[in-house]
Amino acid sequence: MSPKIKEALEWVYCIIIAIVLALLFRYYIGTPTIVQQVSMKPTLEQDQRLWLNRWTRTTKRIPERGEIITFEAPSKKSFTATEIDNNNPVAKYENEPTNIFGKFVKYVLEFGKDSYIKRVIALPGEHVEIKDGKVYINGEELDEPYLQDGVVTDVVGVGFSDFVVPENTVFAMGDNRPHSTDCRVFGCIPLEKIESTVAIRIWPLNKWGKVD
Repeated sequence: MSPKIKEALEWVYCIIIAIVLALLFRYYIGTPTIVQQVSMKPTLEQDQRLWLNRWTRTTKRIPERGEIITFEAPSKKSFTATEIDNNNPVAKYENEPTNIFGKFVKYVLEFGKDSYIKRVIALPGEHVEIKDGKVYINGEELDEPYLQDGVVTDVVGVGFSDFVVPENTVFAMGDNRPHSTDCRVFGCIPLEKIESTVAIRIWPLNKWGKVD
């Protein structure tokens, strides 16, 4: 083997190793992202940059109430009145990849996968009621200082408004309630579909820091 070919192969090996390490870091540790929707206003604005902590997914930790999470968007975004089951208010994920290559492309390379960013409102075993424009957890009104003045929480049309959060799931909503497609319409998010928690805002610089 000529020295030039050997050197070229060494560079190829180094590039492959670097790509693999970057993918592992992104999947298990953390990654940057850009806010693309308005569902978390005023907490998060469009085009802001965030650093996501994926250690939550790696350790399979249930997020705490108030934490902002990202999760895989359900395949079924709404239900009819006859499909709503308050005894099993869990989001539906259908047509999931079954082979290793398909899973790698979707979950590691993240091609063809949509994600939502919302705030955790209720935890497993808690009774959620949405009524009179407010949220009640186990009969107690939830204090939500992150909402803008005058914002009310309703379930418009068909949705989940009175249920118990199933085990290994969380109930999450956007802070911009009138303009957020969230668990009110598609159900609670299974733990295995939670991708990360929001660690810090990294852009713009004047808002750099922890996101509450």
